[in-house]
Order: sequence, then structure tokens, then C-alpha cells
Amino acid sequence: MCGIVGYVGPQSALDVVMAGLKRLEYRGYDSAGVAVLADGGLATAKRAGKLVNLDKELSEHPLPSAATGIGHTRWATHGGPTDANAHPHLDNAGRVAVVHNGIIENFAPLRAELAERGHELPSETDTEVVAHLLAEEYSACADLAEAMRLVCGRLEGAFTLVAVHADAPDVVVGARRNSPLVVGVGEGEYFLASDVAAFIAHTRDAVELGQDQVVELRRDGVTVTGFDGSPADVRSYHVDWDASAAEKSGYASFMLKEIAEQPKAVADTLLGRIDGSGTLSLDEVRIPAAVLREVDKVVVVACGTAFHAGLIAKYAIEHWTRIPCEVELASEFRYRDPILDQQTLVVAISQSGETMDTLMALRHAREQGARVLAICNTNGSTIPRESDAVLYTHAGPEVAVASTKAFLTQLVACYLVALYLGQVRGTKYGDEIGDVVRDLSGISGVVERVLETMDPVRELARSLAHKNTVLFLGRHVGHPVALEGALKLKELAYMHAEGFAAGELKHGPIALIEEDLPVVVVVPSPRGRSVLHDKIVSNIQEIRARGARTVVIAEEGDEAVVPYADHLVRIPATPTLLQPLVATVPLQIFACELATARGNEVDQPRNLAKSVTVE
Repeated sequence: MCGIVGYVGPQSALDVVMAGLKRLEYRGYDSAGVAVLADGGLATAKRAGKLVNLDKELSEHPLPSAATGIGHTRWATHGGPTDANAHPHLDNAGRVAVVHNGIIENFAPLRAELAERGHELPSETDTEVVAHLLAEEYSACADLAEAMRLVCGRLEGAFTLVAVHADAPDVVVGARRNSPLVVGVGEGEYFLASDVAAFIAHTRDAVELGQDQVVELRRDGVTVTGFDGSPADVRSYHVDWDASAAEKSGYASFMLKEIAEQPKAVADTLLGRIDGSGTLSLDEVRIPAAVLREVDKVVVVACGTAFHAGLIAKYAIEHWTRIPCEVELASEFRYRDPILDQQTLVVAISQSGETMDTLMALRHAREQGARVLAICNTNGSTIPRESDAVLYTHAGPEVAVASTKAFLTQLVACYLVALYLGQVRGTKYGDEIGDVVRDLSGISGVVERVLETMDPVRELARSLAHKNTVLFLGRHVGHPVALEGALKLKELAYMHAEGFAAGELKHGPIALIEEDLPVVVVVPSPRGRSVLHDKIVSNIQEIRARGARTVVIAEEGDEAVVPYADHLVRIPATPTLLQPLVATVPLQIFACELATARGNEVDQPRNLAKSVTVE
């Protein structure tokens, strides 16, 4: 997500910070800013858009020479990508500057408290409250690290914070909770960043901060404490990656890095969406509850991977709300003269928010009087701007063209929309919603477990690199997972791959089965859909009897599939509707590893672009 850089030392702080921000551009961002401490004061510059805009501002209005500074590239969450919302954020006196990565869940009540005490907060961000709180605490204790500890004790959510104060000209303070922050240790200089890529040109010696820790950088050293002020143990290490690998945190590709980031992305997308009582609170969904109660049809429009998320959303929406749900390819939607009216809710899913087919579909829907809710990963992009409401995913920037973490976060967002509709319409009781929310909250750890057991999948993928065709089968929510697995293999390995509903085998696709043909089967839980489970076991038997090589993805404890699986991939047991969040991960790794074994560039597959901005 956001890029953060801090510096204390003999060099020009502005030069170090700007160079670090440039090395973090790969993370994606929509605004940038810097702050330096000089001449007893604080000087800042920030601009929406790319770093070139900030460079231009700095050339036209240079900042004073300084040895201490911080910088930030922002991926917008609260508030659009504007100059006012760009970081750093200051207190009203202009003495404190703060940059921030993550989400502060309780910023609204904190903001209200500050306003009551006379503070003026001109931005739309959650970050700004921290600058004002730090100013208050510092005025009482005159110790920036202590002020940071006190403020962090009041914050809820996941965050990385880095701050400076004009009264402490040789100090940079940072804090970390559920969001990365690393210290670079040089000769008489220290760096603070969200990624080692920011300072690898200066030093390869680093200190990794732990959970709920505050770090204080001075010219003469580094001090790390817990939020409670107790001394903290830290891990020092030496970075042996080159600059290019550092951007990928040591991974061979951005895709592998993004697959590994999925547990955090899933958790981040849930942040701030559930209040203390377990009730869903989707502040971005600004369609009145009274309007949502009148909805009599939901239509999901999307393309590619997002379309597969929509297919899964259909199961959840219809099951939890009892509202009919259609799923349309956005490229076909407006050309078939769809039946829409004011009681129709259209859900438009797009990672970039600029997908032209989806944009044209939502424009057509609004012309027909339908309400449009966007699910998007990019704050301030066109699709959210032109929709009636938006639910942002918090996957962070996705660099690899083939979508991975954006897909999982789209699924989470779809589940949240379905539950929210059930909540406002009264088709799901509070305890039922609470049960699903608890299951969703645990999925991050389940995905982490899956990632730790994928070596056999990688080995299998390498062994199949010479094949020309792979088929994928699934039933219920496993069918869209099969479609997504086939799409990933097409995108990355340039192989013929098809996904089918397993029940359709006898209606034609079984003619494709031949000796040693790899067939990947996504098996539903025997607990949640026992009838479907028995049927898909029969499907596996049918294709294996005809010589296929069966790759079976089944939950732990499912023994019925064992006799018919040439390769068995175990995944943790999950509720039926949520299984796609877990079952998709082995297919991502399978496609990525197989494509790599074939010598393909997985981050930038041929003929594809990250955002399709033409019809």
C-alpha cells in the first residue's frame, strides 16, 4: 500500500526521502508529499498525482536544506486523491507532521472529540486526527516517542505512523501495528520505511519492528519500545537482495509477492466494516437503507476475474437475502437491452475502477434508473465516482497483470454487500450475521495456512509444464473457482485451459478426456453440500476411468476422494460459501509456477494490460 520514508543523518533529507519514494513507486499511489525540519520550523510540500507533480512543486518552491525529513506516497482510502488529502498531515500550529499507512477504525469519534476542543481538520482523512492528538500529547510531555505511545494507545485498526515535530529537529518517530515498518541502519544515519527498497542504495543493514512497537530515530542511535513503554526486542538482519528484488521483498515476481500478501489484504478489507456489537457498518455504502429494502433484483456486472467474483457473489446474495441475482459480462450487458428499473441494484466490480466495459455498463444502468454500487480497489477512480455508492477493497496496489489478491478482496467485499443487504432487509438475524463475520475474520489465518503447504502444488505444476491442456471442474461455488483457475492458466502459461460445471460433463466435455490429461477438480465440502459432494466424487471416478490424471482439491478430513485422486491438495475446512477464498489460492500458485517453468514472464503476460480502458 502506501510508501513511507523517514531519515535522520548528515545527507540532504529531502534528497534521501524523494529518492526513497521513487524506489517505492512500484507499490502504486495517487498522491505524494514530504516534510523537512529546518530553521526551527517545519516545511512541507504535497501534490495529488505522480511524483513528477511533487518534483515540479519542489523545483518551483524549494524547501530549505534539512537533515531530518519524512515522505509519503498515498494510496487513497479515506477521502479522494487531492492535494488536501495527501500526506503529510499537520496539526493546526504547523509543528507536527504525520504520514500514515493503514486504516484507523475509530477516527470518526476521535475527530469529533478534537473538533469539540477547537481543532480544525480540513482534510477527509483518518490520518489527520493523529497529528492533532500528537500535538496535544507532546505539549504535555515534550517527548515525541512518549507522545506517540500515548496516541497509539487510543487508536484502533491497522496502521504504520511516522512523525516529526519542529521542537525535536533531530528526531523521527514511527509506530507499527499490523502494517510493515523497517529501520535502515547506516553510518551515523538512520532510515525508516515501509519497505527496504526505500533505503537499499544507502545501507543493507536493517531492523524489523515487531507488532505494537514505537521506534525513535536520532543521529546517535535507535530506541525501540512497546506501546506500553517497555524495552522491545528487535531482529536485525542484512539485506542481500539487489534493488529490483528489494521492490518485490525478495520474491522472484510481483505476482508471487501479491499471492503472499493475500492474508493481509483479506484482513485489511474487513477493517472498519464491523462495529463493536458485530453489526456491519459500511460507511461508504451511502444508498439509504429504505432504498435497499425496496430492491427486488441485483445485477452484477464485471469482466474477467472480477466476473468470477460476481458469479460467487450470486450464491451469497441469493442465499442470504433471497433477492434474485443475475451476473453479466459487462461487455455484453448494455447490448442485450437488460430489464432495469429503480428497484434494481447493479453491483459493478473493477480492480482499477477504469475498466471501460464495466464503466459503460454502469452508465447504462443509471440511465435506466437503477442504483449502482461499485466494488473497487482504487480510490477516486472513475467507476466509484460515477456510482451511487462504493465499497473499497483494501488489497493495496496490484502490480502483476493477472489478478490474485484483488480477486480475494473482491470476494470479501461481495460477501459484505450480501450480508449488509441481509441486515438492512431483515433476512438475516444479527447472530447469523455475526457467525458469518466471525468465519470471515478467521479466513486470513486460513489462507496463511494454505500458503505454508503449497510446495507439493509447485512440484506438480513443474511436472506438468510440458502439457498442452488442463481442464478444471467444480460445482456450486466451486464452478467459478474452476473458471478462475482456467483463466489464470490461460493468462500466465498460454495453455488451453477450460473450466466446467462438473454436472455438465456428460453433456459434451467428457469427450475431451483422454489418457493422462490433467483435470483439476474443486470438491465441495461433504458437510455443507453432501449431495453435491457425492456427485462430484462420481465425476472424478468417471474421468479417472477414462485415463485422466486427477488433481483433487478437497478439504481436510474428506476421505471419500482419496482413492480417486492422483494428486490430492488439502485445504482447511471452511463454510461452503466462503470456500472460494481458500480453494482459489492453490490454483493461483499452480498457474504461476507452471508458467514460470515454461519460461514465461508472469508479471506481464503477452498481449494483456492491467487495466482495460477501451471497449
